[in-house]
Amino acid sequence: MEKSILITGGAGFIGSHVVRLFVKKYPNYRIVNLDCLTYAGNLENLKDIEGEKNYVFAKADINNEELLKEVFNDYQITDVIHLAAESHVDRSITDPLAFVKTNVMGTVNLLNTAKNFWKDRENHLFYHVSTDEVYGSLDDGGYFLETTPYDPQSPYSSSKAASDHFVRAYANTYGLRTVISNCSNNYGPNQFPEKLIPLCIHNIKQNKPLPVYGKGENIRDWLFVVDHARAIDLVFHEGKTNETYNIGGFNEWKNIDIVKLLCEIMDRKLGRDKGASAQLITFVKDRAGHDQRYAIDADKINKELGWKPSLTFEVGIEETVDWYLENEKWLDSVTSGDYQKYYQEHYS
Repeated sequence: MEKSILITGGAGFIGSHVVRLFVKKYPNYRIVNLDCLTYAGNLENLKDIEGEKNYVFAKADINNEELLKEVFNDYQITDVIHLAAESHVDRSITDPLAFVKTNVMGTVNLLNTAKNFWKDRENHLFYHVSTDEVYGSLDDGGYFLETTPYDPQSPYSSSKAASDHFVRAYANTYGLRTVISNCSNNYGPNQFPEKLIPLCIHNIKQNKPLPVYGKGENIRDWLFVVDHARAIDLVFHEGKTNETYNIGGFNEWKNIDIVKLLCEIMDRKLGRDKGASAQLITFVKDRAGHDQRYAIDADKINKELGWKPSLTFEVGIEETVDWYLENEKWLDSVTSGDYQKYYQEHYS
């Protein structure tokens, strides 16, 4: 194998799309998917490639130093694409220490393992996948640049900002070759239905309330997950060492407008009267410290690496709704509460 790439969090939403892309596109790479299978890790996401000769799954927590050493040794890891993270802002507000443990301590543990294993550091890359939320909130227009000062506002974004800083510190102090990308909100197939778009699709299907924070005026930039995986591929292979690349969808929407659009699409696809699903919209108390707007300037990755989104949001959201409607068993299983027991029985 030309490379043996460890992809952490590879059973998760974004990670599974990255794993699939690399397994299929690079048959001469060994792809080692490391995931501890928390509630958001789902090996069903990768059923279509689990028999491929260049794919390996390793069940491990990035905080388990001994297991990480075993994985690096057993598979002679040459590079890391690090996606494993706690990522839901609401959960970070109720349990911030869990985010510190995984996102900060786990990242440092992974960095240490790589540093100690890679003696010839010039031939290895540690790629850290992060978020635009580290930049804070855009309240007065403008866009996040790679040079925008960090200003995280939630426990989640603070933990990701800390992990970004540690990656840069290891590059500066120990000579690790690193790269960081900061992405906007992802959407698409396989996303756990705690996030806005799959939650709305699931609740509309079940005729359940659609909770919208505050007045729904908060703005996010939306990126199709397959396009994000394509960008990660480009940054991994062609990005400059120790650089940062912002990855965005050039696609800003208010939360309430996203919800209304999903209502319209679902009414059409489910054969409901126009406006029926919109009756489910329920405004709830705003999230504590809710950032007003995120918007990424992705000119750098476009100009340097030639990346741009392949789908318009209108096409991507239709494909996303279709996927969830066509994969009802997947959606029902991850929302039933039985999936954790299933994974413990089959994959532990």
